[in-house]
Amino acid sequence: MSLTIMIILSLILALYQGARVGAVKMKTECVADTSMNSCLAEYSRALYEQYGLLMVDMAYGTGTGSVQNLEEHLRFYADKNFERTTWGKVTGADTMLGMNCKEAKVTGFSLASDNNGAVLNRQILAYMESEPVEGLLSDVLKNMGELTGHGLDSTDVEAMAAANQAELDKVIPPVIINDKGEEEEIPIGNPADAVNSQKSLGPLALAIPDKNKISTAAVNLSSYASHRGLGHGTGLDESAPNAAKKLLLEQYYYEKCSRYGAELEKSLLKYQLEYMIYGKESDYENLKSMAYTLLFWREASNMLYLFTNQAKVGQAELLADTLAILLYMPDLRETLKYSILFAWTFAESISDLNILFSGGRVPLLKSDKTWRLSIVDMLLFRNFLNGGDLGEGLYYRDYLRIKLFMTDSGEKTKRLMDIIEMDVRKTAGNSAFRIDHCVDIFRAEITVGTKYGYEAKVDKIYGYEE
Repeated sequence: MSLTIMIILSLILALYQGARVGAVKMKTECVADTSMNSCLAEYSRALYEQYGLLMVDMAYGTGTGSVQNLEEHLRFYADKNFERTTWGKVTGADTMLGMNCKEAKVTGFSLASDNNGAVLNRQILAYMESEPVEGLLSDVLKNMGELTGHGLDSTDVEAMAAANQAELDKVIPPVIINDKGEEEEIPIGNPADAVNSQKSLGPLALAIPDKNKISTAAVNLSSYASHRGLGHGTGLDESAPNAAKKLLLEQYYYEKCSRYGAELEKSLLKYQLEYMIYGKESDYENLKSMAYTLLFWREASNMLYLFTNQAKVGQAELLADTLAILLYMPDLRETLKYSILFAWTFAESISDLNILFSGGRVPLLKSDKTWRLSIVDMLLFRNFLNGGDLGEGLYYRDYLRIKLFMTDSGEKTKRLMDIIEMDVRKTAGNSAFRIDHCVDIFRAEITVGTKYGYEAKVDKIYGYEE
């Protein structure tokens, strides 16, 4: 009888021990899940609210980010899940498991800046996954194809004008004897000079005469992601987007970033899309760079129309012929004609920029209907910079999107990281925020001990997309 009881008790104790070991393993799994999810729940609120991105700032508002901070939070949550209830602490009672967290280590993680921002881009794509790729940015692609197809991005009109002007500068003006019996040079009197003398002001100052309309915001880029050394993760997930999904990135930039004419209160630099293209330290410099780009494109387009319009070319020829005759220099006819045409092209292009910066439309290619300045208006073109709309064509934002799409993807990603840092640092408690302190996926190893002498270990990967 006693032998039978001993056998039964041994079996019960063996089953009890097996159940306890199984329960320890199961609870370890549950605690790991809960603890890691709790860490991910501490995502940066400012980053999410402004950019829709879910990432844990390992600095936790202190400005000093490290994986050790994440480990401390992980250990805290694990300890909390093993902690006895208040009743248990008062009575000294314990569970049948008697578990405690011996160690919580983060063994792998990916930072937003890893692989030149590939992790950041992956998060953006997760945010944009509901957007249809089909037909996305079709207008931008169409406009860019038309612009490049007509060579507007490769035709340097200013270089041609400068070469023509160099020929004019070689001309020795004729000399006459004046009423005093002295030799006197006859000035050429080129009407194009009235336009060319304005070029040194630059296209932005000409197109937007009132500088008060331009943001004065500026930053010191040395403290931002693209201009400093960055921390690195362990390469847990750095997959880069494919070509099709890059269209989603372009759409994200346009949705989240400000630009000239559509400034955002949250932004430090008000012209963020312009910054993504040019990377200058101030809004003024970035907008000035965009103005030069627009001038390059518009001059190429306007030259394409003007130089093939026989009526307008005829007006320039008549003016050049008259000057050549008055100067007794018939060989100067062609050079003067082109000087006038180039000046006319420049004046019309500045008028186009003025319209665009004022919120109006300018078509990629001009026609008789959309050409604005007459040859007489050209001489005093600044008097006609009063905004308006040509009735068809593209807005400033459309030209900007073309240039943004043509900008190197790697540069855009680096500068987006700068923009995110600039804006998040403006929020309370985030003055030292760094994008390379932000984690969106990590791997942890949690080791659990028991008061019965055995332990359990679990290794898991958790992220916002896992």
